[in-house]
Amino acid sequence: MTAPMPMGDGPLIPMPELTVAAVRHAIARIAPSRIHAFDEHLAEAATNAQQTQSLAPLRAFIHVWAINVAIARYPTRAARFHALEALIDAGNEDPTDALAEIQQILQAAKGDAGL
Repeated sequence: MTAPMPMGDGPLIPMPELTVAAVRHAIARIAPSRIHAFDEHLAEAATNAQQTQSLAPLRAFIHVWAINVAIARYPTRAARFHALEALIDAGNEDPTDALAEIQQILQAAKGDAGL
């Protein structure tokens, strides 16, 4: 397995507030290719919220995208996360270490997002 991800690079942007508008703006700045996926997921979450008469789908939506921002705003963290995903997707080796490191990255991102 490769060495753990260095965390020395600074964030590209500050962590946004946990609102749809603020997180969308952050996505547009640091991962513009993901805006379409963000908008589709938002529409799905809004539909689910309406159908279930619950805000839970919208809360889950904002948490998912806040974590995406928290990862993407650190280029080294994002590159490592995607490299680990590719390693797992390739299926050429035991994914245990890669999954553990992904979990560490996700925990750090959740902390950055205040979740």
